[in-house]
Amino acid sequence: MTKSAHSAFAAHLPAQRGARQPAYSEEAGSYDRRTGAFQAYRQAIVEALPVRPGDVVLDVGCGTGLCCGLLAEKVGSQGVVVGIEESPEMAAIARERVAHEGWDNVTIVQSGAQDAQIAVTADAALFCAVHDILQSPDALQNVMDHLRPDAPVAAGGGKWADPWLVAVNMQARILHAPYVRSFEGFDRPWHHLEPLIEDVQLRELAFGSGYVLTGHVKPTCSARRRDPAPPTSTPRARRARTDPAR
Repeated sequence: MTKSAHSAFAAHLPAQRGARQPAYSEEAGSYDRRTGAFQAYRQAIVEALPVRPGDVVLDVGCGTGLCCGLLAEKVGSQGVVVGIEESPEMAAIARERVAHEGWDNVTIVQSGAQDAQIAVTADAALFCAVHDILQSPDALQNVMDHLRPDAPVAAGGGKWADPWLVAVNMQARILHAPYVRSFEGFDRPWHHLEPLIEDVQLRELAFGSGYVLTGHVKPTCSARRRDPAPPTSTPRARRARTDPAR
């Protein structure tokens, strides 16, 4: 094996699975600063999600809430943004951001995406830089269970570029290693999401080391839970749309 080929292979080795990444726990306070350079990509992913004023949007894996404000602007004062975040430390920062900015139409749910109790049937879902969640079929199905049929979905984040772009992949590994439990599926991060949506559109960024994917939830994959939604303490969420049809 040549040195170049060995480097390409090493760049694609999966990281070890383990507990929640330090970047989302004890280092959560510096997350915004350390990922500030990615904000333009966050904006691109949010802009790709076709929502309208008054819509209810799920921000899956919302982190410190860096996309919540962008989504709140799109849905307006009559819309609702529900952020779902597993890390207690990240969720706490997101709630501080919501309170500081006065976003009274944004709610943060501290829970893993696979277990989140979502009290509404939403109109759209965002998966921004949440590779681990995208690798969990249970998490994806729980989200789909709370989306209306044909709801738009946008996902984006990092991925492996073509194998011959060794330097690009090495840089991608360095950038994303603090934020993923495993690089498994990093060649096609949307692999588990794609069968659940239709009208799929894929756009690659940064020499193929990033992507934005959009589509609409298949009617057979959405809003399967027909039992009444439990009450929520958020006034605007109580007024959110709860029927799967629109």
